[in-house]
Amino acid sequence: MAEAAKIAALLERLSQGVAAHDRENPGHRTWGIGMAHFDIERLGLEEGEEILPGIVLQGDGGMTSQFRILCDGRHGEDSELQEEEEVVEAISEQELAEPLSAPGSTPPPLTPPL
Repeated sequence: MAEAAKIAALLERLSQGVAAHDRENPGHRTWGIGMAHFDIERLGLEEGEEILPGIVLQGDGGMTSQFRILCDGRHGEDSELQEEEEVVEAISEQELAEPLSAPGSTPPPLTPPL
């Protein structure tokens, strides 16, 4: 098992993350912490272990040295709607330059600067 100081620091960060999530999303119920399998093994913890009261540790495919708050709510629903409503004009209706001449035609003469 990892040093007691490392576990204490981890528990402090996890409780801060859960508190921040619950403060920002009062309608969601936090049920777990997601961590990379590598980090769970490195810390000497087990998947499914109750790491905080009512919060279980869940292995997921996330990046190492990071954790995710797992909850029963859905995040980003509003942003998805906004992305669908946003329309970008990819083709301009105005022509900014003269079109190239067709092959075989003579290009217009260049005028020397005055």
